[in-house]
Amino acid sequence: MKLVTVSAGLSTPSSTRLLADRLTDTVLDELADQGHKADVDVIELRLLAVAIANNLVTGFPPPQLADVIEAVTSADGLVTVTPVFSASYSGLFKSFFDLIDPGALTGRRTVLIGATGGTPRHSLVLEHALRPPFTYLRTVVLPTGVYAASEDWGSDSDAHTKGLPVRIRRAGREMASILATGAAHPLPEDDLTGSKKQLSDLRFD
Repeated sequence: MKLVTVSAGLSTPSSTRLLADRLTDTVLDELADQGHKADVDVIELRLLAVAIANNLVTGFPPPQLADVIEAVTSADGLVTVTPVFSASYSGLFKSFFDLIDPGALTGRRTVLIGATGGTPRHSLVLEHALRPPFTYLRTVVLPTGVYAASEDWGSDSDAHTKGLPVRIRRAGREMASILATGAAHPLPEDDLTGSKKQLSDLRFD
């Protein structure tokens, strides 16, 4: 199976990339425990900022960006992490996913959402800002999202520090379980089409 990690961190080193790496490593470890392995591609959006802007203006992605979009849309699972700016995801993060065709991730794409920020008060960004766009893209968004404030990276005496590894393990376990189940029981394309047809026929009065 294929796992793609998307990090929207802007600095080097980056706490956003650190969280993305820890989430990815946990998913791989949990998959290994269940007898599965995955290929991983890591995408640093800051290296694609100019290409993303040009694509938004021209409507055409340069080859490098086209390859990245293909990697994302063909992945079985996505680990996505953004820094928090003004109580929401970063503009770079949003701009990149605006380039993804709305139907390209439908159904079998599993998404683990994560975010980093300076204060725990922004933790609800996971539910209020990050979850809706991936729901719109019709992905399977994991119940557990992971938010890491600056103090979460502190000493062992900090209560938040003890909570972060637990949240990472929980999210990694959830994603690995879904990916492993999908690998063991893949859903045929005809079934996907039928499911979409049934959903489109539903009426809510």
